[in-house]
Amino acid sequence: ADPVSVLGHSKRTTERLTAGIQPPNEGRYLSVRFGNVLGSRGSMLTAFRAQIANGGPVTVTHREVTRYFMTVKEAVHLVLQAATIGRGSETLILDMGQPVRIDDVAKHMIEKSGRDIEIVYTGLRDGEKLHEVLSSEQESGSRPLHPLVTHVQVPPLEVMALEEDWAHSCDASRAAMQLLALAGAHIRVPAELDAH
Repeated sequence: ADPVSVLGHSKRTTERLTAGIQPPNEGRYLSVRFGNVLGSRGSMLTAFRAQIANGGPVTVTHREVTRYFMTVKEAVHLVLQAATIGRGSETLILDMGQPVRIDDVAKHMIEKSGRDIEIVYTGLRDGEKLHEVLSSEQESGSRPLHPLVTHVQVPPLEVMALEEDWAHSCDASRAAMQLLALAGAHIRVPAELDAH
């Protein structure tokens, strides 16, 4: 919602590109925004289990860092609901409940293991937020069809404007901008295909 990292800017740009792609009579394109899915590949729980199994330490970035979580079943259910009720060019935000303090999760998992494992606080990485934000203050949403799905409009972005938008929205390095320009050249639709 309020991106500060390259990953966050990538997700936001993808939402805006999706909002800008509305071919006539060819289906609907929309985005779904949510937090972390428990048990997914590379998830925090998987990392904590491995660290505990190896005798520690368990690494947490900050004592107060929080994240939103949902189960795979909840994520699948809400994504399918969103696909059913979403209108083209919308971004749908799934209600993730209350944020969870990561330090509490680490302590609980260590306690359940019955082992004496140290927690090491590594500090927030560049572009990492203390608290996850699923919607920005500039976004006004409504829940017209499902109590756990918020509909918001994001400003559309045309593919051709991608390079200019990124140059203004984040402090990208020269190499990153060259890579973005190269990627942009690969995703432009040739005129002969665009005519159909």
